[in-house]
Amino acid sequence: MAERKIFAGPRVRRVRLGLGLTQTAMAEALGISPSYLNLIERNQRPLTVQLLIKLASVYKVDLDLLQGEGNGAATQLREVFADPLLSGEIPGDQEILEVAEAAPNAALGMVKLYRAYREQAARLTDLTDILAKEGHETSVSATHLPIDEVRDRLERRPNFFGRIEDAAEEFVQRLGPGEDLPGALKAWLKAEHGIAARTLPIHAMPNLRRRYDRHSMRLFLSERLSPFDRTRELAAEAAQLALSSEILAELEDLSFTSSEARRIGRFELARYAAHALMMPYGAFLSAAQKARYDIDLLRSRFDVSFEQAANRITTLSRPGAVGLPFFLLELDHAGNVIRRAGAQSYPRAAFGGLCPKLGIHSAFAQPGQILAEAAEMPDGTAYLTVSRTIDGPQAAFGERIRRTALLIGCELALADETVYGPAVESTAARVLAGTACRLCERRGCLARAEPPLTRPLGLDEMVTGLSAFDFQ
Repeated sequence: MAERKIFAGPRVRRVRLGLGLTQTAMAEALGISPSYLNLIERNQRPLTVQLLIKLASVYKVDLDLLQGEGNGAATQLREVFADPLLSGEIPGDQEILEVAEAAPNAALGMVKLYRAYREQAARLTDLTDILAKEGHETSVSATHLPIDEVRDRLERRPNFFGRIEDAAEEFVQRLGPGEDLPGALKAWLKAEHGIAARTLPIHAMPNLRRRYDRHSMRLFLSERLSPFDRTRELAAEAAQLALSSEILAELEDLSFTSSEARRIGRFELARYAAHALMMPYGAFLSAAQKARYDIDLLRSRFDVSFEQAANRITTLSRPGAVGLPFFLLELDHAGNVIRRAGAQSYPRAAFGGLCPKLGIHSAFAQPGQILAEAAEMPDGTAYLTVSRTIDGPQAAFGERIRRTALLIGCELALADETVYGPAVESTAARVLAGTACRLCERRGCLARAEPPLTRPLGLDEMVTGLSAFDFQ
């Protein structure tokens, strides 16, 4: 039977040093030469089963200690290097394992530093929100990455770009797509720029949603995409060609500080322009007002997805032709924020959107169903919220569906102008929500997940409240 070989040099060295032994003394006790032990400790020779047994019998060493993965340090290091800030530094697990094996205490020190960094970043973000809520501006920010800069810049301004809207309406009028926008866009790309669009099967393009081949002048779209998303990709490609000067002008106004942020910002503006082509401003505003902002009716009328129509109603802020001031929040199962936007900027300080009581979290239990409710904040302001899940690209058999949830909201005083108003008329049915647990001071909240930053914990051996995070 083949003998199992284990390379565990750093662990053997730790055992020896922990016992205060020299290599010569340990080698003599194990019945091997000091030079051979030196090779074992440098992982140039394996630790055989016979030597494992000898170590266990002579020094009472736990065999699991010699065969484990650095006491779990490797698993915790993977968490550290999965952070977007470090994700490109180590291509595989081998170096992580080597660090965990050779220096487990140093590895755990790195993990502690990383967790302290994450906690500090969360506290700075909370502090910024508190100051913003009280009307104070601060330059202190937890934003580090280009994507964070882009998101923050877009969330804090109205989700409206006038130059793009005007140019998009003019382009659609020239294009004259009738009822076949995808066909008209394909014909325009081919006639004006020599670009042929084609849908490829999953096996030919397994990891991409789109790819533009400059040499053959072909735009490839994945069959994973829904027909609506394929249309958006075609519209985004056309917009970057036909509306390039308008997109560039809006990009300059955003004043991003790095080339990477500019690249991401350009992508977001192209996506915005695609929606403007698919749902021209004037026609969409008129239809939205007549349909009382019924998103399902609007997506059917413009042949778009629920997500696309929901995004579009947050952009109706043209001077002289304004719609209701909706805002939008998108989350995944884990509560990660994918996108925030608003017709008057996203109301982060007043609404937040991270309260676990909100319908956006309940939507995952009822995929595809629309949940309309009224949410009342601690200061008495109330909002109409409409939540629904949306599915990502088509998953193959055995793959997990990418599912996120959208929340569309506006002030409750405007609810009567929407089709969702009658469903939330009862004051008794209001959800008593908060901006986020760390900023909310509601007492006796069954859903509280964290204590508020603004109050000390009220731990009492004699009295226990409904939450594990009771506060004074």
